Amino acid sequence: MTAILVSACLRGVPCRYDGRHKAVSALDEAVAGHDVVSFCPEVAGGLTTPRRPAELVGGDGHDVLEGTAQVVDDTGRDVTAAFVDGARRALEAARRGGCTEALLMPRSPSCGQGAVYDGSFTGELTPGDGVTAALFARNGITVRPAPGV
Repeated sequence: MTAILVSACLRGVPCRYDGRHKAVSALDEAVAGHDVVSFCPEVAGGLTTPRRPAELVGGDGHDVLEGTAQVVDDTGRDVTAAFVDGARRALEAARRGGCTEALLMPRSPSCGQGAVYDGSFTGELTPGDGVTAALFARNGITVRPAPGV
């Protein structure tokens, strides 16, 4: 049986910035037949639940990993180190679990794939990947947005 890492919030864990989860029934079908590793990179990186919303500024997760962009919360506090640490811990968990793919929370500064919030805290999106999604892509883990979110 193959393993897949899934954003913990999508599995019903109330770990989102707002203290809620984002569980969706469509996910059950997508993970059927897989061993599931549930993981929240933001909590693993040391952020609390709930927490201030954060967005990528100056680029996407790839740029954060290169040191040319940041993750900041809506008060301007730099939380980049927590996001990078959480991404590294997510990669370790994926490797330990034998995961070759991940279903991640869309638009998230950690887990977004293909589009993330643009750093203006206005709900606008920009092309790019979150920090964890970028690190997974660099390490051969296929990232797919979760269905139904």
